[in-house]
Amino acid sequence: MTEGRKTRPASRVDTGGIVVKPAVCPHDCWDTCAMLVQVKDGRVVRVMGDPDHPVTRGFLCVKTNHYEERVYSPDRVLYPMKRTGPKGSGQFARISWDEALSIIADRFRAIIAEYGAEAILPYSYAGTIGVLQYGSMDRRFFHRLGASQLDRTICSAAGEAAVNSVLGARMGPDPEDMVHARLIVVWGVNPISSNPHQWPIIEEARRRGARLVVIDPYRHKAAREADWHLSPRPGTDAALALGVMHVLVREGWLDREYIDRYTLGFDRLERKVAEWPPERAAAVTGIPAGDIVALARLWWESRPAVLRVGYGLQRHTNGGSTVRAIAMIPALTGHWRDRGGGFLLSNSSSYGLNSFALKRPDLMPSPPPRVINMIELGKALTEPLDPPVKALFVYNSNPACVAPNGSRVLQGLSREDLFTVVHEQLFTDTCRWADIVLPATTQFEHLDLMTSYWHLYVQLNEPVIEPLGEAVPNTELFRRLARAMGFTEPCFRDSDEDLIRQALSSGSPYLEGITLERLKRERRIKVNRPAAPFAEGGFGTPSGRVEFYSEALAAQGFDPVVEYTPPAESVDGSPELAARYPIALITPAAHHFLNSTFANLPRMMEREGAPTIYLNPVDAEARSIRSGDWVRVFNDRGSVLLKAQVGDWSQPGVAISPSIWWSRHMPGGAGINVLTLDQPADMGGGASFHTNLVQVERADPPGQPSQ
Repeated sequence: MTEGRKTRPASRVDTGGIVVKPAVCPHDCWDTCAMLVQVKDGRVVRVMGDPDHPVTRGFLCVKTNHYEERVYSPDRVLYPMKRTGPKGSGQFARISWDEALSIIADRFRAIIAEYGAEAILPYSYAGTIGVLQYGSMDRRFFHRLGASQLDRTICSAAGEAAVNSVLGARMGPDPEDMVHARLIVVWGVNPISSNPHQWPIIEEARRRGARLVVIDPYRHKAAREADWHLSPRPGTDAALALGVMHVLVREGWLDREYIDRYTLGFDRLERKVAEWPPERAAAVTGIPAGDIVALARLWWESRPAVLRVGYGLQRHTNGGSTVRAIAMIPALTGHWRDRGGGFLLSNSSSYGLNSFALKRPDLMPSPPPRVINMIELGKALTEPLDPPVKALFVYNSNPACVAPNGSRVLQGLSREDLFTVVHEQLFTDTCRWADIVLPATTQFEHLDLMTSYWHLYVQLNEPVIEPLGEAVPNTELFRRLARAMGFTEPCFRDSDEDLIRQALSSGSPYLEGITLERLKRERRIKVNRPAAPFAEGGFGTPSGRVEFYSEALAAQGFDPVVEYTPPAESVDGSPELAARYPIALITPAAHHFLNSTFANLPRMMEREGAPTIYLNPVDAEARSIRSGDWVRVFNDRGSVLLKAQVGDWSQPGVAISPSIWWSRHMPGGAGINVLTLDQPADMGGGASFHTNLVQVERADPPGQPSQ
């Protein structure tokens, strides 16, 4: 059933000349919150949650409660700028838009003439997750240009590839239905920090009798509130899932009818999980065998039950296999039958937007240009390629801060022969290395269509203030660049409203009845999707079933039956390296930051405190480290200075550093990603941010952070 038919006014005038206007949060988060923005005399004065949204329910996270501080930050980029000093110096002079576009077009033409268009590399991700500003006119431009294609893998690629291989679609239960669950297993995510509107749903389910189990190496806020917290060693979650499946099969806790009708390859999976008794899984994960048995029993006996899986556990070199194993569990026990039950990593496939019309891949030359994985940016900029990367165009991202193996990334950005353009809202770490910096609008200054990878509402975001300075949205930037390059295709003249209409034109039954005009009236509309999408099969795999055995993966060189492989950097995966660097470091999201977004705002930095590493008491005592001490954390890739906190945050041998601080605000000027691995994961080319071995030692207190 479609919801959201109530007409919601575009704005209303409050007392004191304040106009209240609706908006939608654009940031890379499951929640995609509905906002109400108070505007007075053309300026945002307050931001609130919209109480009419059925899921986000009128409250915002700690990050966006003061979103106006980002809009009006002293770091805001307001005009085009050209570098005047050495790369990395941050020295720029204001120029006009015409001059900026002319410089870019001339450099692009010269590079294409000498090296070909593949020498130009776009670099973007989810600085905004709006449908238009994330990926529409920009993709058309770079496709038409013939630039290298960017494989956008940095967040979720391994998990998405895994889910697609098992289920055929990134789809799970409606979050609104999770209140009916009697067991919620939160696996590899801290919803209090990164999915805050999941938490009231969990609390309501618990009031109705549900139990909450959290599985995470990090004893974070949600883990401390859970009925039961299991803390596996980082990157061993697939072994835990295999151990659970062993118990389910051994004890006969199976829905045989669901298996027979809606799955493929159970006999092969059965033989595989026979190799993983709880004792073996315990030896790998550090979780007692009895707890693995108890978890399997609890799952079998609870109806409905849901596995709410996060992206953290797939950010390992074995991340795809991990998610693949976990995603199989509900099909064994038939939990997909129940409303509010099953497995949820992402609901991104629940919209059915017309991606082809938005991005126009048909504009690319034939054969298509090469593909460069975004997590290997440092490698692409510093190792020989044919052709070499001679121009980098950054938008919706801050790679100097967020890309792995950060020292290598900065080495590449410092090349004098690399022409770098950055389109950005704030003067980030990456801007310091640019040749041209262009001003970008914030969400309050442009139009966009918003979906969620968690809830099921399509939302419209309309501008609530005029753009500050000379800022323009991504869509307008690439229209201007297309004109500067002489592109004459009609698609480069499409307006933002045209783009929205094209996005909604897929013919998907999920979007039936959803139009731009209706969104302008109603602000948000729920998609037409079954609440329990796989209650009676209907999987999008080649077989139409849950694939315990995958011929498609076998054809790509993967194990057709899921298996556990130790992380590339771990005691089991690289014992010699572990002897030198015995601490496994994971870098989850800081509570007050979203990746590097908000990490320059004084309010958020003050609330987050200092760049910190959480150490187990065993590891701290062995190094004579106490809470409050400064420590040096290092490996072969680099080193950082962090303030130590000692406590029961994890198993011994595991450390946690909530991230990502801007490098310029880090003691010594080196950010956390100088430590992280840039090796792609086993599936989807995903990132391996949490597969890192380090050593920790006491250090002298640092001086003032570099400015």
